[in-house]
Amino acid sequence: MKTMKNLARTSALALLGALLLAPAAQGVPPHPDKLTYPKFTYQPPSAKEYRTVLKSGPVAFVAEDRELPLVSINVALRGGTYLSPAGKEGLADLAGYLLARGGTATKTAEELEERLAFLAASLNSGYGPDRGNVSLNLLAKDLDEGLAILREVLTAPRFQDDKLKLRRDQLLNDMKSRNDDTADIEQRERGFLAFGEGYYTNRYTTKASLESITREDLLAFHRRWVDPRNVTVAVAGDFGKGVSRAQMIAKLDALFAKWPYKGEAAPPVPTPTHAMAPGLYVVDKDVNQGRVSVMLPALARTDPDYDAALVMNDVLGGGGFTSRITNRVRSDEGLAYSAGSGIVGGVWYPATFRASFQSKARTCAYATQIVLEEMTKVRDAEVTDEELQTAKSSFIDTLSRNFATKAQTVNVFLDEEFTGRFAKDPDYYRNYAARIEKVTKADVQRVARRLLATDKVAVLAVGKKDDLLNPDPKHPVKFPELTGGKLTDLPLRDPFTMKPLAPAAK
Repeated sequence: MKTMKNLARTSALALLGALLLAPAAQGVPPHPDKLTYPKFTYQPPSAKEYRTVLKSGPVAFVAEDRELPLVSINVALRGGTYLSPAGKEGLADLAGYLLARGGTATKTAEELEERLAFLAASLNSGYGPDRGNVSLNLLAKDLDEGLAILREVLTAPRFQDDKLKLRRDQLLNDMKSRNDDTADIEQRERGFLAFGEGYYTNRYTTKASLESITREDLLAFHRRWVDPRNVTVAVAGDFGKGVSRAQMIAKLDALFAKWPYKGEAAPPVPTPTHAMAPGLYVVDKDVNQGRVSVMLPALARTDPDYDAALVMNDVLGGGGFTSRITNRVRSDEGLAYSAGSGIVGGVWYPATFRASFQSKARTCAYATQIVLEEMTKVRDAEVTDEELQTAKSSFIDTLSRNFATKAQTVNVFLDEEFTGRFAKDPDYYRNYAARIEKVTKADVQRVARRLLATDKVAVLAVGKKDDLLNPDPKHPVKFPELTGGKLTDLPLRDPFTMKPLAPAAK
């Protein structure tokens, strides 16, 4: 018996040895650093495969997906919060929120909520800066009832009085905390600096504007702007047993046919005219940590330099632990847990570049100096071959994530249609990898020279002013010296009126 066990053990060891030696014989590198992989290639689907124009007017993107017995419907509505008239700031937000939550002509809000719960369906709605949205997710077997509910939500919302009052009370309560979080203060003041107080994204809801909004205002807003001519729709999922894609398209056509009232085509998103002024801007807030944003005007996503700008920013601060700002501010100096930069191509107008971090107030100036140094370096010298390839690979290798499911795919194409890029470049995503691959080190340096004018930065710092301007002796960097000596105090704003508050007495 013992001999048999020894023989079995010997055979097992021999087999294990053979398995361990086999890879080496096949040329597996001795260290993971030596591993090589075939070049990743991915070809996104074409929007043309999913796009159709409904007889009732809207453009629809429809994808059949039988993997799960579910259907997702996303209705995008042209027009956003810029449609709220002066004195009625918050009207679009209220209308969007209550569209799916305030009942319909035949169902109270409670009845609608109960029916959706019974169907295990999810119905949501809202208005953002540039668009509205109504989405419905439900089981395939309930599709026809779901479409009937969606039709009534879109054409005959109730805007129930008690739901309006509840939402108004919630928003008024939320206003009280507008100055509690420095992140909210920073975001708000960034908008004012970049686009001016008069721009629509900076026209905040106030107590007075909110209390002036009536149910009649909501109904009038809805009838004016929720119209098939302002609709783009995306649908993906299992349309039901025996229901083809063509039949699903016919159901969508019926959803928007014979609209019971005539609305208007939404006007385009307004273009800002404000020019951001350079300098140091400080919001005095008694907190331990300071928040800093280093800002510059940037570009629109249609700009020929946009692809190069994406790669440049990834090297500078957008690539996480592979980027320069993150490595110096966080890893090397230990000044911030999170530090980096972002450049998002504006859809309707040029957006802004922003490098940002959060640090102890007395080290914020030093960290800002480091950010400016890294901006200067990427502008004055070419990036390395490794940095360039890492940045380009990060964009190319993650492209497929946008199309992981049929629902994601049709919603990507909905956005392309909604923003007008589909009409100008229907194969934008199919050519994406090739465009990124063409970006050179010279392109990165050229766009950095164009965008990273460090002598024209607007630096916004939110924190305890005395500490922000009194640096740590180990790093005696004076904030005003970084911006040519110019310093502007930005007061906190009254949370209910959004008017500047008088400075607190010291």
